[in-house]
Amino acid sequence: MASPCSGTDDIGVRLRHLFALLVGVSLVAVLVGASATATAGPTCAGSADGYSYAGHQSDTRGHGVRATITLTRSPSVPAGHVAGWVGVGGPEQGANGGDAWLQVGIASMPGMQPFLYTEVTREGNEPEFTLLEEGVAVGASRRLAVLEVAGRPGWWKVWVDGQAVTEPVRLAGSSGRWAPIATTESWNGGEARCNSFGFRFERVSVAYGGGGAWRPFVSGYRFLDGAYKVRNLASAPATADAYSRTLATNAVLPYAFVAASS
Repeated sequence: MASPCSGTDDIGVRLRHLFALLVGVSLVAVLVGASATATAGPTCAGSADGYSYAGHQSDTRGHGVRATITLTRSPSVPAGHVAGWVGVGGPEQGANGGDAWLQVGIASMPGMQPFLYTEVTREGNEPEFTLLEEGVAVGASRRLAVLEVAGRPGWWKVWVDGQAVTEPVRLAGSSGRWAPIATTESWNGGEARCNSFGFRFERVSVAYGGGGAWRPFVSGYRFLDGAYKVRNLASAPATADAYSRTLATNAVLPYAFVAASS
């Protein structure tokens, strides 16, 4: 079983958005960095460009991240988007300092029903967005994961409900370098508008080796902007041997939280 590495480039937190184009507007963002403390932003936005976050980043690097994500209430999105996702990588996180990341989540935009998506950015290339499912119902759960392929360092797959939904994606130099993220995100589309949302993240886990070796997620940084709320539902177990080698749903991995607008 491989162990994640650590390094000084993880010190400090940066909230930087990356754009995936869908009907002419940006959809999702990636957070990078780690820290022990959080800072609050304005009520509806964590930055001047209208992005805000509520969630967690792992305290260590890993080879994958998974969570069961549920949309707990119907989102209200007058402008921009809201999303709840898990992912790895981010801006300037590629092997040569370029942008590289992979994520999967549930999102909503004005005039659209919530949908399931995945997004990949290979270093030196534009983001690639894939719509996986339309009309995700409030209360419906999806087991989502991004996971490095066993025996193939730097190659990743996206999983939904225990099934791979992508071919292997090569992200050069990525193996064991990234601290996984599980978070909600809102963007107000550059307008003075407030989106509302609620997501539940359950069985949040980090893979300590390609193909699995899942252990409960331990937060190293909490993203919490404005009046948003993050409420923990279950902590990681104290025992160090609480882990699963597969994506099975019966593994004892209780870490869970709810993230919502006020």
